[in-house]
Amino acid sequence: MNRTDDQEKDLLWEEIRTEHLIQDQWIDFRRSAYRLPDGSVWEPFYSYSRRDYVVIVASDENGDYLCVRQFRQGIRQVTTEFPAGGIERNDGKQYGSRIASSAEEEALLAAKRELREETGYESEEWEHLLTVPSNATIADNVAWVFTAKNCRRFSEQELDETEFLHMRKYSAEEIELLIAEGRFQQSVHVMAWLLAQRRG
Repeated sequence: MNRTDDQEKDLLWEEIRTEHLIQDQWIDFRRSAYRLPDGSVWEPFYSYSRRDYVVIVASDENGDYLCVRQFRQGIRQVTTEFPAGGIERNDGKQYGSRIASSAEEEALLAAKRELREETGYESEEWEHLLTVPSNATIADNVAWVFTAKNCRRFSEQELDETEFLHMRKYSAEEIELLIAEGRFQQSVHVMAWLLAQRRG
């Protein structure tokens, strides 16, 4: 073990007690007690497990970007964001830690499905940009970020029963303005945009 490993070991928290406040097919919401590196105990600390999800920075043959507008109950506003949605796992669980060689394949299938369902568009040019924790402070799920280029209209939208959204195209300049004005309200989506622009 090198010095860096020793230093990181000194930062670890030890979970000593956990209560599952809500545990259903959608979420595992927990209240825990932790022993901190100095030996003191801190509680309550709340965290949750939810489904991993995909975010797609999708552009059409003209270089315009496919976005969706929908109500988000957390901030109680209609947001502008990229197509996104949950990954349907094939191991019978909807959330929780796992190591699976099929994870990227499942994520790409989910990205293709969400793009088609939310926008009616499909692409043959996909690139996986990044897999990143959604909110490392309190959640253990991750976001898989993809680009889809030269998207073409394939069908009408195929929305779920709780999805009420409009698809709209934006130029790169319009998205930049939305972000600058705080009107592109999903943080992982802003990160996805910046990363996609860096890749070109």
